[in-house]
Amino acid sequence: MKADTPDEDAALLARYAAGDAAAAGLLATRLTPLMYGHALRVLGDGAEAQDVAQEALMRLWKIAPQWRAGEAKVSTWIYRVVANLCTDLLRKRRTTPLDDVAEPADPAPSAAAQMQQAARVDALQAALAVLPDRQRQAVVLRHIDGLANPEIASILGVGVEAVESLTARGKRALTAALADQKEALGYQDDNG
Repeated sequence: MKADTPDEDAALLARYAAGDAAAAGLLATRLTPLMYGHALRVLGDGAEAQDVAQEALMRLWKIAPQWRAGEAKVSTWIYRVVANLCTDLLRKRRTTPLDDVAEPADPAPSAAAQMQQAARVDALQAALAVLPDRQRQAVVLRHIDGLANPEIASILGVGVEAVESLTARGKRALTAALADQKEALGYQDDNG
């Protein structure tokens, strides 16, 4: 006999709904291998396939009193339930639990990074303060404000060559003034 014979499956379900426990056993024996096989092929996990088959049978037993023979095949209905349960399990596999999701990174610098940056600014400001005025202005205009040498020359009222000389001497003086603070300011290499 085929497991999807509607009259036999529907008749067994009707008998179960009327209280015939043996009918439930016969129907489960007919449908369980089909449900389990389908779930196993879809999920690839025997334990999950067993759970799905069991849950599908539980749902079938629950709707048995309302079953209307002839509207649908029992086997078609049970396959749809198995397919839906498998889909739900596959979605859960792809969905990461909220507790497992890492906190989004805060775009703001950490407190330690902010403190280090403040220390760097303070150290640079102190080193700039000891430079001669024209060197300090040339370095600030070039390397902090980002102006080009011709603009700086116009601002300071000197030639471009003089700006190049002022910035070069200012950078050397800053390097010397900050050399002993490299490690404290978080600069570990020679490029800091």
